[in-house]
Amino acid sequence: MRVCAQNERRQTTCFDADPSVGGHDTAPRPMEVFLQAMMACTAMDVLSILRKKRRQITAFRMEAHATRAETHPKVFTHIRLRYELVSPDATEQDLLRAIELSQTTYCSASIMVRRSGCQIEWEAQLLRPEDVEPAAEQSHENP
Repeated sequence: MRVCAQNERRQTTCFDADPSVGGHDTAPRPMEVFLQAMMACTAMDVLSILRKKRRQITAFRMEAHATRAETHPKVFTHIRLRYELVSPDATEQDLLRAIELSQTTYCSASIMVRRSGCQIEWEAQLLRPEDVEPAAEQSHENP
């Protein structure tokens, strides 16, 4: 059941389904990509806002835990986001304000999901580079 879609820049995203419904489990499910896209949208906002404030970003990471309705349509009903920033000079207020701006003004994906009735909660953690183990720091995505 693998399907791929191409945008106007000829970039391709593929999707698949669980083998129990005819898929081959070779790509993420559409709702997984939907959640990842929402995370990417808000992450890009937060990073952009922090960079505009001239804050140094050593590492950045996000996690999401989502709950979906039990019956069709199995929409998201609750999403909990966790933002983790490693920075030598950002303040907690910088991070919280960047997340607030993303969630209330800039991130179209988050705002669309919230307007559908889904509850979105978030938490943030700010770490200093000296408080992060080198191996853990290297496992983070490139900001």
